[in-house]
Amino acid sequence: MLRFFLRRSFIALLVAITVSIVGFGLLRASGDLATVLAGENAKADEIARVAHVYGLDRPYYAQYLDWVGDALRGDLGRSLFTHQPVTELILDRIGVTALLAMLSLAFALIVSVPLGVLAAVRSNTWIDRSALTLAVFGQAIPNFWLGLILIFVFGVMLRWLPISGSTTAAHFIMPTITLGVATMPAFMRLTRTGMIEVMSSDFVRTAWAKGLNPLAVLFKHALRNAILPVVSLSAVSLGFLLGGSVIVESVFALNGVGLLAFQSITRIDFPVVQSILVFLSVCYIVLTLISDLIRSEEHTSELQSHHDLVCRLLLEK
Repeated sequence: MLRFFLRRSFIALLVAITVSIVGFGLLRASGDLATVLAGENAKADEIARVAHVYGLDRPYYAQYLDWVGDALRGDLGRSLFTHQPVTELILDRIGVTALLAMLSLAFALIVSVPLGVLAAVRSNTWIDRSALTLAVFGQAIPNFWLGLILIFVFGVMLRWLPISGSTTAAHFIMPTITLGVATMPAFMRLTRTGMIEVMSSDFVRTAWAKGLNPLAVLFKHALRNAILPVVSLSAVSLGFLLGGSVIVESVFALNGVGLLAFQSITRIDFPVVQSILVFLSVCYIVLTLISDLIRSEEHTSELQSHHDLVCRLLLEK
């Protein structure tokens, strides 16, 4: 287990370094920041002076190494437009993004897991086909389109919910649904597949043969084992939700890291965009590492768990 953890941690570190290098290069290649800072009507000597002041005339590798060195000391630089420390900007807004991601994950699990169980129990029926159709719909629909529809129906027509801001709990209802719908299909299909597989296993057939309560067999024995892959997927999905909130926060004007990233991209604020990219990437990599560790633990204990269940069921009166 320790060897697996060290190996996966080393790979995660390499991925984080690669993401930072690629992101740094792509951002620098996306536009001339010196021209943007100097103004459209600036002359060549003025642009050169601005580039020298901000160190933009130095080689890319030198700029990258300086940025990495400062980042390791906790200094992510300053915004080129607001002149605020980037660390302060991210910390001020990460709470909104984290809350939205966790609410969306909870919403997706609450809806998708029961649907997956129901689809597995009623496999190859209209209930199963309806659940799969709903999963396809949730995966195919664009986030921004669903968000706009919710705003129009519940915010403009019915006036039940606020359409922008993040000051109250009501402000998070529509963004949570919008972001959670995209995550539901994976959980629903994984739960359905896991339940169908587990319900055909030996220990569940033994439970049926012993005449145990159907609900106890379904939830105590079958779901408890089928839910393990969903738990590991939840860690990866949380990282996806953190990084995928840019469009949703922009649509609903939530004052989170996603909206900050969108605003910084539009004005080519390299220090902010670079820091957000690396920060969200590291969060995703760490959560993926946690998911790998959970899956590894599942595989090592699955056979022993099934053996113990069979033995316990056979001994039950």
